[in-house]
Amino acid sequence: MAIETIAVLGAGQMGSGIAQIAATNGYKVIMRDIKQEFCDKGLNTIKSGLDRQVAKGKTTQEAADAIMANITTCVDLKDVAPADFVIEAGPEILSLKQDTFKQLGEICKPDAILCTNTSSMSITKITGECKNPERCIGMHFFSPVYAMKLVEMIKSEYTSEETVAAVREVSEKMKKVPVLCLTDTPGFIVNRCLFAFMLEAIHEYEQGVATIDDIDTAIKLGLNHPMGPFEMMDLSGLDTFPHVTETLEALDVTPWSCPESVKAKIAEGKFGRKSGEGWHKYN
Repeated sequence: MAIETIAVLGAGQMGSGIAQIAATNGYKVIMRDIKQEFCDKGLNTIKSGLDRQVAKGKTTQEAADAIMANITTCVDLKDVAPADFVIEAGPEILSLKQDTFKQLGEICKPDAILCTNTSSMSITKITGECKNPERCIGMHFFSPVYAMKLVEMIKSEYTSEETVAAVREVSEKMKKVPVLCLTDTPGFIVNRCLFAFMLEAIHEYEQGVATIDDIDTAIKLGLNHPMGPFEMMDLSGLDTFPHVTETLEALDVTPWSCPESVKAKIAEGKFGRKSGEGWHKYN
């Protein structure tokens, strides 16, 4: 099946980024969210990013206009029915994702590829009750989508090799580098490593080993990372942290519990860059 139309469920930071990169590379995109105002905000985010690229001479106005023309929006989930390929990028709530995939199984074409952008949850649990679950798979993008080259493909217990091949083809057309996670393990490839790293940085801070600024500086200069762990957490959003750690607690290789200092930040509404303050303050 030729994949021409991609539906992206969610118009937030990840959803709008995925929609933009798909539209940039020639796909017709249906971006869906539960309210039109969320869709409009996602469109404005995409347009603002493109306007900056035009101003910097990195693209032309004609190219930016063509990208925007490739994107339509909708609120009713049934309106994604024409899509050949669906990428769900909603909140990290298992029951919500499960319900979405049950509906997609009834709404979409029998051979449409159905993907979830979850960062850590079981693909089998999310998609197991979807009709024809062999066409379901994890397709995990990284933030910011326009800059990060990696896409993790995660097989469920049912995912077919044909589905993997289709997702690989779409990822490469989007100019991403796909890697395959062979087992449906919590956290997949990257987050299993990343959260062990970030949790240890938090434990160092909580135990008084060093300040947040000095830990960030040490990691950047000592390991040649572009950002320190606290800067990285602020960028991705601290409000996503407990969802991932809860999933990772199923592993017995290291303690994954969400640290109290993170819970305190969340309770204060300090989510990172999106709220103006997390571990660091932002203008």
